[in-house]
Amino acid sequence: MENCILCADLKPNEGELIWRGDDCRVILVNDRDLPGFCRVIWNRHQADMTDLTYGEREHLMGLVFVVEEAVRHVMKPAKVNLAALGNMVPHIHWHVIPRFKDDAFFPGSIWSTRTQETPALLLAERHKLALELPEVIRRLISQLY
Repeated sequence: MENCILCADLKPNEGELIWRGDDCRVILVNDRDLPGFCRVIWNRHQADMTDLTYGEREHLMGLVFVVEEAVRHVMKPAKVNLAALGNMVPHIHWHVIPRFKDDAFFPGSIWSTRTQETPALLLAERHKLALELPEVIRRLISQLY
């Protein structure tokens, strides 16, 4: 679709491409407040999960679950949020977000108003941990396919 930001290639500063297959890609989002935040994006422009075949849905969700597993293992969050909204960008994509009780938006969603500042030392430690995610995600995906 014309002007869809998810149909376009990764923009500089958006994040790091971790893995790309024929149908999907996984990126580590460049977010100062949310280290370890990943997105699983369907490559073709489709707005809703029911636009996909059953096999495509299973493939996409398998990747979402792999990314969630990696985020839980590496980041050790209190909880992982999975979100597929699409109101602003009607292109199938899943947010995989490690959440901590001291993150900037807790207990609200990451799209809500900031409620606190994460201590700088903790944030730096989490950014360092997030550097391990690409390797772990690629390894888990290779075991899946």
